Amino acid sequence: MIYLLSFIVVIGLPVFLHELGHFLAARSVGIRVEKFYIGFNLFGLGLKKKIKETEYGIGLFPLGGYVKVAGILDESMDEEYSGSDDEFRSKNVLQKIWFLSAGVIMNFILSSFIFGIFTFINGVPEIVNEPIIKDVAEIIDEKDGKSPAYTADIQAGDKIISVNNIRVNSWDEMSSIINNNPNKNIDLILERNGNTLNKEILTSSTMQFKNGKMLDVGIIGIMPNYNIIEFGFFKSMISGWKQTYSWIEIMLSSLFSLMTGNISLDQLSGPLGIATIAGDTAQTGGIIALVMLMAIISVNLGIINILPIPGLDGGHVFIALIEGIIRRELPLKVKYGIQTFGFVLLMILFIFVFYNDIRNLF
Repeated sequence: MIYLLSFIVVIGLPVFLHELGHFLAARSVGIRVEKFYIGFNLFGLGLKKKIKETEYGIGLFPLGGYVKVAGILDESMDEEYSGSDDEFRSKNVLQKIWFLSAGVIMNFILSSFIFGIFTFINGVPEIVNEPIIKDVAEIIDEKDGKSPAYTADIQAGDKIISVNNIRVNSWDEMSSIINNNPNKNIDLILERNGNTLNKEILTSSTMQFKNGKMLDVGIIGIMPNYNIIEFGFFKSMISGWKQTYSWIEIMLSSLFSLMTGNISLDQLSGPLGIATIAGDTAQTGGIIALVMLMAIISVNLGIINILPIPGLDGGHVFIALIEGIIRRELPLKVKYGIQTFGFVLLMILFIFVFYNDIRNLF
């Protein structure tokens, strides 16, 4: 139950605000909204109520949502043109793009706000760049048991003098050497209470995205000292946007690496994978960690939707731009072909990530 509830929490608000963005943008430029749904009402399963011209609903399947407006050929494939000026097709290119991109904008606003609020409350941690250990993790990964540093009796307050006979003067220098030696024996010389100690440690490893690739990175389970820098509200909001921008860069780099083969397609996760991560996060980090995960998922949702893939917001933007350039609408048969291709592509992708999720669970 906690996994289901955690999934609904981290997905629900980003999806709702995404669709609300489309809804408000449509209203702002006079596009008639026919449906506003959170979740998918497959087989008509869910709750719905029509208020004036719009049908509002909650679908039984909490895997997304949608806003259907008049005069657009979307995933429902039931475009009807009446020539009315409240239809999508009657609007100019800028108005169309505003409506199509508003959901993504809302996702980035949500993530920036969450990051900004956490910055305002907690400040920004800045590493004290000296090789003095603040804390030692007892366990890094439950599969690997005790952390290498804990097993080697490394303690808080120890100062690392050298790694593999290379003298280190900063935390960055020390961690760089350790990171570059995953699952290898390393020699540490450290200082404790005026005494010099020698330690031989077998590092553990974790997968990290570095330089456009997923790489094994060496770790031993030690943490540095931090100074907390406090920000005012306005500066915190700017910091929140900067954090969102950093996640956008990471996710775009990850997508590029997927396309070039630097990251295996096995790394892709779907709803079950998100539910597992959300449930684990709720159990280990509580509501605060879950809200931070929501911010990251909101960025992810925005990035995925703005990709120029038929069926997604970015695909519709691409078509609107083409029609704006050629100054006429594409033939309906061409639009049907593009949407059908996009639908098939998205279904294949959904089946693939669902298979990945099942395999990773078992």
